[in-house]
Amino acid sequence: QVQLVESGGGLVQAGGSLRLSCAASGRTFSSYAMAWFRQAPGKEREFVTAISWRGINTYYADSVKGRFTISRDNAKNTVYLQMNSLKPEDTAVYYCAARSGSTSYRRDDYNYWGQGTQVTVSS
Repeated sequence: QVQLVESGGGLVQAGGSLRLSCAASGRTFSSYAMAWFRQAPGKEREFVTAISWRGINTYYADSVKGRFTISRDNAKNTVYLQMNSLKPEDTAVYYCAARSGSTSYRRDDYNYWGQGTQVTVSS
């Protein structure tokens, strides 16, 4: 079992930055691939980025490539999402997710989810 708790969301102006954190419980965190998804009002939850269990491989949605960076610290059981050059269209609830095995961009492949943290970008 893995429990995930996100933090770091908030209100920021367009062009600004935020850093989200996802703290995980469980001894086997380092064996899980981790990802961030987001869900805007009235829209489906969509893939943002993912990182392999050792942090070697990362993947990004085209909409955030070059602006967002995912990283992890397995000693701290934490995964991060650094978000720069934020745009109003980045406004959403951001969810951390975990799965045993390789990374995936598919929502249904993830077994564990956090409660989400709100990110609002004003224009």
